[in-house]
Amino acid sequence: MSEEKKAYPFALVGFFVTDKNVSDAFRTDVTPDELEQLRELLKKLIFVEGVDVAIAPFVVPPDQVDDALNQLAEAVFTPPEEEKDN
Repeated sequence: MSEEKKAYPFALVGFFVTDKNVSDAFRTDVTPDELEQLRELLKKLIFVEGVDVAIAPFVVPPDQVDDALNQLAEAVFTPPEEEKDN
C-alpha cells in the first residue's frame, strides 16, 4: 500500500535590479525545454529524492504575493472535473 502524496506550495524569493521596465527585463523566448531544465535543477538541488516539483515562473508585486500563491495552488491542484464546472 502506498502512502498518500500531498502537495505543498513553496516559493523562492529573489530580487532583480534593472533600469529597464519590468516587462522588458525578462526573456520572451524561454522554451518549454528550458523551463523543464530549470524544474529539474530545482528538484535536484533543493529537494530529496522522490519529491516531485511543479513550477510556474512569474513576477508578483509584493502586495499580491498571497493572492498569487493561492491562484497557483488552485491551478495546480484543482482536479480537471472541478475546472470544467467553474
